[in-house]
Amino acid sequence: STSKSNSKSNRNTNPKEIGSKEDGSNVVELLSDSDIEIVNVSKRKAPAKKKKAPPRKKKSKAEDEDPDAPKVSKSQKVFDRMEAGLQEFHPELRQVFEKLETEPPSSREAVPQPELLKTKLLPFQNEGLGWLIRQERESIYHGGILADEMGMGKTIQTIALFLSDKDRKAPILVIAPTVAVMQWKNEIQLYAGDALQCLVFHGANRANNVADIAKADVVLTTYAVVESVYRKQRSGFARKGERVFEKSALHNIEFHRIVLDEAHNIKDRQAGTSRAIFMLNARFRLCLSGTPLQNRIGELYSLLRFLRVVPFCKYFCTKCDCTSDEWLVERQRCVMCNHVAMQHVNYFNHSLLKHIQKIEGHTDFAMARMRLLLNHIMLRRTKVERADDLGLPPRVVVVKRKFFNLEEKDLYSSVFSDSKRQFSTYVNHGVVLNNYANIFTLITRMRQIADHPDLVLRRRTAQDADAVGSHVCKLCDDEAEDAIKSRCGHIFCRLCVTEYVESFQGRLSDLVCPVCRVGFTIDLSAPALQFDTNNDREVSKSSIVNRIEMDDSWRSSTKIEALVEELFKLRSDRQTIKSIVFSQFTSMLDLVEWRLARAGFSTVKLQGSMSPTQRNAIISHFMETPSVEVFLVSLKAGGVALNLCEASQVFLLDPWWNPSVEWQSGDRVHRIGQHRPVTITRLVIEDSIESRIIDLQAKKANMINATIGADDGALNRLSKDDMEFLFQN
Repeated sequence: STSKSNSKSNRNTNPKEIGSKEDGSNVVELLSDSDIEIVNVSKRKAPAKKKKAPPRKKKSKAEDEDPDAPKVSKSQKVFDRMEAGLQEFHPELRQVFEKLETEPPSSREAVPQPELLKTKLLPFQNEGLGWLIRQERESIYHGGILADEMGMGKTIQTIALFLSDKDRKAPILVIAPTVAVMQWKNEIQLYAGDALQCLVFHGANRANNVADIAKADVVLTTYAVVESVYRKQRSGFARKGERVFEKSALHNIEFHRIVLDEAHNIKDRQAGTSRAIFMLNARFRLCLSGTPLQNRIGELYSLLRFLRVVPFCKYFCTKCDCTSDEWLVERQRCVMCNHVAMQHVNYFNHSLLKHIQKIEGHTDFAMARMRLLLNHIMLRRTKVERADDLGLPPRVVVVKRKFFNLEEKDLYSSVFSDSKRQFSTYVNHGVVLNNYANIFTLITRMRQIADHPDLVLRRRTAQDADAVGSHVCKLCDDEAEDAIKSRCGHIFCRLCVTEYVESFQGRLSDLVCPVCRVGFTIDLSAPALQFDTNNDREVSKSSIVNRIEMDDSWRSSTKIEALVEELFKLRSDRQTIKSIVFSQFTSMLDLVEWRLARAGFSTVKLQGSMSPTQRNAIISHFMETPSVEVFLVSLKAGGVALNLCEASQVFLLDPWWNPSVEWQSGDRVHRIGQHRPVTITRLVIEDSIESRIIDLQAKKANMINATIGADDGALNRLSKDDMEFLFQN
């Protein structure tokens, strides 16, 4: 009877009135338990029956049944699915890391040095030679990475390896930066004498057939030349309206060994230079680099690809047994098995990189695997570890902080105020990344004023450059060092545009040209543009000195005078103390050269527009001539691969975004063969943007020392907060 009365009561109640009085929680307070049950029954009979158990409800119900079950991310599920496919169709991948754990790496036990080597190796160099020999002849990898710190003699260890060959029937190919080619030739002649015959494969008159190359013991060339000859073979070039293909001698011979000096030059796996080097043939392969990882752990793949470290260099299909050395995909399908592209994975990315990039909590696991792999293919020693063997003198880094004079301060304040106002406008409108090129230019202008106001007031024009056949970088408005051209036709310094691209915080597809504002496309590893540097009279006209009345009315700058003061302190009646002065801006070096000549200093200058022969002549003159006290070097042209032990003093005129660039420049003098204490002096204008750049460098240095692997390009990246910090008062 109670049930009937309740049922009658329910029929007399208007459900709409109940539902419209208050929210659901208050409705529950107004009704009894039995009323709630009857109302729910009436709802189940209502037309809204489909809404009772949607798919999401079922999923949450399953989770409610086992609340302690760990949640699996989407990335983890994708990885597990790929892993299952790899293990099914490629069973050889099941025990890759287990085998690495059980197989010991190559021994570092020292071996006797070759009899023909005309110098005595240090103990750790003998150990390195032993490791190199075993890595080639006993290891399954037939090569590896010699990653000793800069200045510890990687070149001499490699030459000793050359002289240890007893069954060599083909030449050795050494690929190096342009500035280092002649240095390699000189050191081979110094330490090997007539035992090794060298051929420099560079310039317009180079030998271009297999027979001529096969006669040499060691072939020396540059990264740009390898890319150029491979491009002409694969894609051809235009000549008289026709497409002409030219066979590459380097790619049609199997070398005994290929050596990559400064191997991080191929860190971009997609670049034309990297692709050209991957296609070279050799029995053994060796990478030399003091910084095998610079920005991100993904750069290591290019070295593994060159060394052909299986299986990490290969691509595998997760739906069949298809395997390839390259990404062979056309129209989103594999050209070998016709499965879709997304079903193919690179084993390096799958087993190492994805754990760091996408799967939360797997970073330590992936880094342990990475170290396990590197222990089998890489040998690295540092100066601190081998201090007893090296016996290097101490190195001291000094920061000299100066202040603007009144005229400089007034000009800088005006430019800074305008720049800050413009930057604040971008921030307020939320368009910082859309105006990234403008902000980059504003910062460069302030850096130039800190060097000398004339770098901004007397900027070179395009007409000036065209008059002498040179190139002007559109980012620093200076003579382009190691110049390259974008697809839209504008010319940049390779280092300037590299920093511009790598420091962009948004998607690269959103990056625009700093000149014409269209989508930006440029090959950072393309061969440097060539222009005539033989006419010294015409080239000298392009100097900033010729655009300024350099008479008694010309005013020097605080930074130049600080440099002159430091150089005067080094002068002695008993000996000549040689110094190297680095600057990013060649116009600054022109002004310094003129001022030092007036002060009685004898100088020489190295610029990126010089040919290898010209560079070698300049370096030899500085090293062998006691009266030459100062070597002026463009940071972009001579920051790496130089051996300048004759100098013991280094001056850095302008701080660079990436601290590792400055570390490399300091190591040009603090290396084996140096017997005098080394002092590296950084000249900084305290009341300028330079002091803030120094602070940013410290932050980036901590990032480098604390992590090896955040695969987001953070080393060079200027965040919005960093930019705001640079524009603070």
